Amino acid sequence: MSTVLETEEHRALRDAVAALGKRYGRDYMTGVIREGSHPRELWSEAAKLGYLGVNLPEEYGGGGGGMAELSIVLEELGAAGSPLLMMVVSPAICGTVIARFGTEAQKRRWLPGLADGGVTMAFGITEPDAGSNSHRITTTARRDGKEWLLTGRKVFVSGVDIADATLVVGRTEDARTGTLKPCLFIVPRETPGFGRTPIDMELQAPEKQFELVLDDVRLPAEALVGDEDAGLLQLFAGLNPERIMTAAFGIGMGRYALGKAVEYARTRQVWKTPIGAHQAIAHPLATAHIDLELARLMMQKAARLYDDGDDVGAGEAANMAKYAAGEACVSAVDQAVHTLGGNGLTREYGLASLVTAARVARIAPVSREMILNYVSHQSLGLPKSY
Repeated sequence: MSTVLETEEHRALRDAVAALGKRYGRDYMTGVIREGSHPRELWSEAAKLGYLGVNLPEEYGGGGGGMAELSIVLEELGAAGSPLLMMVVSPAICGTVIARFGTEAQKRRWLPGLADGGVTMAFGITEPDAGSNSHRITTTARRDGKEWLLTGRKVFVSGVDIADATLVVGRTEDARTGTLKPCLFIVPRETPGFGRTPIDMELQAPEKQFELVLDDVRLPAEALVGDEDAGLLQLFAGLNPERIMTAAFGIGMGRYALGKAVEYARTRQVWKTPIGAHQAIAHPLATAHIDLELARLMMQKAARLYDDGDDVGAGEAANMAKYAAGEACVSAVDQAVHTLGGNGLTREYGLASLVTAARVARIAPVSREMILNYVSHQSLGLPKSY
């Protein structure tokens, strides 16, 4: 795929990560899933090479880059068939929020581990009755002396079983107005009252999904990230990278599927020529390639705006990138399976499991319909229906 909009350093990073991904590949990831394990070897090697913390500040052990670099890492691992979903959460959301808004003590405590892969952090925002409506979050934190008591429930929290801590979005009462405002708390895994239950998913992935129950979880004052009054700003500072990285996840998966289909179409011969010579096969694959390229352009724009500090511009572009990548990913996977016919459903070719996995890029972390709502209201200025 063309990389003319990237720097020489970006291209070098892309090539290096692609080489790492190829050493593992889809067979490695499906083996990890089959064993019910985690991709620890790939995570560890990616960390050792400096890829996991490429977006975090150098003074805390990171690479000093931004979302442009981190999205390249995830996209290329995905294109090799071995994406690391926890990259969306640990360095992108949690690392970014702590780096931008955390206290100096929080940065020293968490960022070096997030950068070198020795520490993993999960992110809890979705609730059973709130869905995409963050204004309905009912997980609340109340003061108890200098400490906090956190109570509530979260669902679809990835990787809590392997995470050292979870960044939980709760709400606190504004002393001046009495209204509830969002705040973020770091909750270590073994904190009393912090319970987790796995959610039985049809989706096959090494990263498991959990429901969390927080029953008067007692936290020290320093568990609150940054400034209590900057909660909403901090929250969106984490959600924009989440959307950019979800786009990278989708683009990488789509590229992997498309690559398999193109290879098959070049060599599979039923009549006189390879099936890829027939336009009914070739044109849908060409369309999938175009859509993936367009999605990547928007992802690059979103990453650039975010890294330049334009949170408002990045918000629009990140939502658009996530939408475009989700659609392109689903279409590419669907067309890849269709190109292979019955072979597309066999374990040998490794595409059938992506039919379900591709939907993640459409659904999470926010549905395509909510993104269309965002664009309708924020970009086009249309009235709300809710």
